[in-house]
Amino acid sequence: MTDAGIVVAIGGNALSPEGEEGTVAEQFRHVRESLGEVVQLAAEGWKIVIVHGNGPQVGNDLARQEIARSQIPPLPLGLLVAGTQGWIGYMIQQSLQNALADAGVERRVVTLVTQILVDQDDPALATPDKPIGRTMGEERAKALAADLGWHIAPVSGGWRRVVPSPRPLGTIEHRMIATLFAEGHLVVASGGGGVPVYRTAGDRIEGMDAVVDKDRAAAVLGLDIGADVLLILTDIDAVYTGYGTPRQERIARLDLHGAEALIASGELGAGSMAPKVEAAMRFVREGGDRAIITRLDLGGEGVAGEAGTEIVAG
Repeated sequence: MTDAGIVVAIGGNALSPEGEEGTVAEQFRHVRESLGEVVQLAAEGWKIVIVHGNGPQVGNDLARQEIARSQIPPLPLGLLVAGTQGWIGYMIQQSLQNALADAGVERRVVTLVTQILVDQDDPALATPDKPIGRTMGEERAKALAADLGWHIAPVSGGWRRVVPSPRPLGTIEHRMIATLFAEGHLVVASGGGGVPVYRTAGDRIEGMDAVVDKDRAAAVLGLDIGADVLLILTDIDAVYTGYGTPRQERIARLDLHGAEALIASGELGAGSMAPKVEAAMRFVREGGDRAIITRLDLGGEGVAGEAGTEIVAG
C-alpha cells in the first residue's frame, strides 16, 4: 500500500446520462462502466475516497415527492440528498467490490452518509440560484412554488426549482473517513456534495434546504483527510480555452496564478467547468499536492500526467 491518497469525484450524469430513462438497470450499467479507473488506482495501491454527484437522481426523487404529495408528506431536500447517498453509494459499493474481486485486488469498500458543514450566514443562502429537479412549464412551476414554498426561476426550455448552494467549510465525519482511508479501505463519501448542515449556538447540528457543489465538497474532504491528489472526472477530457470554437486549445497544466486569471477572464463562463477549476484551486492552495480534471475514462492517464489538466501551486 502506497502512502499516497486520492479523492476521486465522479459526476452524477456519468451514472445517468441525458437521453436515457434512468432506470436502475441503466444506472448499474453506467456505474460498472465508470469504475475501471478506480480499480486501476486501487491495484496500484492508492488510498481512495470516491465522491459522486446526484443531480439526475435527486431530480427524480423530487419528481416522486411532487407526484405523491397529496398522499404522502413530501421529504425535505436534505433527506433526499441523504437518501441518494445511500442508494447510489450501494450501487458503487457493490459494483466496485465485484470489480476489485474480478481484478484480484484485495481491498474493501464502504459507504458513509456524510454531512457537510456550511456557514448559516453564508450570503449564498439569501440568493437561491442553483437549479435542481426537472424542467417544467411556467404554470406548473408557479403552482408548485405556491404549494410547496419553492423558489423557481426560468431556465433554458422552461422553469426549474432553485435552491441556495453555500460554500463547504468542512466534513462532519472526516475523522471516521480518515481512519478508513488510512487503513486502505475504499470509501464512498460526501455523495451529492453531502448534506449541508450548520452548527447552532449550542453546538448542535441542523440541516437546511440547500445543496453543496460536489467538486467543492470533494476538495474540502480531501483537505480534511490529508489526501495528496484530487481527481475530478467529467465528460470533457480537459480544461480548454475557446472551448467549442475553432480556436479551442487544451490546457495541460495550470499554476494557481494562471487558474485565477482564467477564472477572472470569464473564459469558463458560469457553467460546470468553472466550479471544477475553483475546487481544484482550493485543494491545491490549502495543502493538496495537485488536482487533475479529465474525462471519466482517462483518470489513470490524468494521474500519470498524460491526459487532462493538472492544477498545481506553482
